Amino acid sequence: MRSSVLVPALLVLLSGALIGCSGSGRLTYQGPQDAYEKGVAEMEEGDYQQAIRLFRAVFEYGRGNQWAPKARFKLAMAQRGLNKHLVAANEFQRFAQLYRNNELLPRAEFERANSYYLRSPAYRLDQTDSREAISLFRLFIDRYPNHELVPEAEKKIDELRGKLAHKKYAAGQLYERRDMWEAASTVYEAAFDQYPDTDWADDALLGAVRTYIQYADRSVQKKQAERYQKAIENYNRLIQLFPESTLLDEAEPLYSEARRKLDEVQARDGQQSLAQEDTSRGSN
Repeated sequence: MRSSVLVPALLVLLSGALIGCSGSGRLTYQGPQDAYEKGVAEMEEGDYQQAIRLFRAVFEYGRGNQWAPKARFKLAMAQRGLNKHLVAANEFQRFAQLYRNNELLPRAEFERANSYYLRSPAYRLDQTDSREAISLFRLFIDRYPNHELVPEAEKKIDELRGKLAHKKYAAGQLYERRDMWEAASTVYEAAFDQYPDTDWADDALLGAVRTYIQYADRSVQKKQAERYQKAIENYNRLIQLFPESTLLDEAEPLYSEARRKLDEVQARDGQQSLAQEDTSRGSN
């Protein structure tokens, strides 16, 4: 008799647990679908915290219930709504691990990359998140080459690569301001080699022309010719690859300077070589 009274009482308590309560706010839902739909409604109202609580309530019915994948995806988007982009990225990754065959998987992988894109800072700051976003966007494109979000992924890769190029170019500028000509010329060349398809490519080549001349001016005699030649080579790349660049007017006098100095150095070296040969003959 006593046990028969306890069973209904326990069922009432369990039912109350599913309705839920947290602090002063009270969650009410009748099953996973109801919790999910109410979470979506809260998101639309901008109450991301409440939405997150409701989406998590869906998982109380097991991660395999039909509403769990959508709830997991929306949970990640709600975290983004709170500007918790790293948390969102981890939630999208969790989705991909749990639901490998779900129709939302491609979108989840795109949004994971997008979470790092949204964390990408100004170009002067550390660009770890930018590189991670590029890597994940490329992985998305490789896996889903025909997906409708591929053009957006490609556009964001280009934007992020432009930021990395700007950072590299700014490093060359810094070395140049400090009269560190070897480092500056090397970094400018690297900026072009790594990011030839960005808006900073022609700037980098011009920087290499400019700093190789300065580097050569301060070099020992036997190294001057090859460094003036490097300036000329970078100028040639500039005019061949960017014939419409607005920087050509600035580059042309630098090329003329490098050409003149190279001719002078080669003439001097030739005279010194002849003098050494004459000396050698005389000693014989």
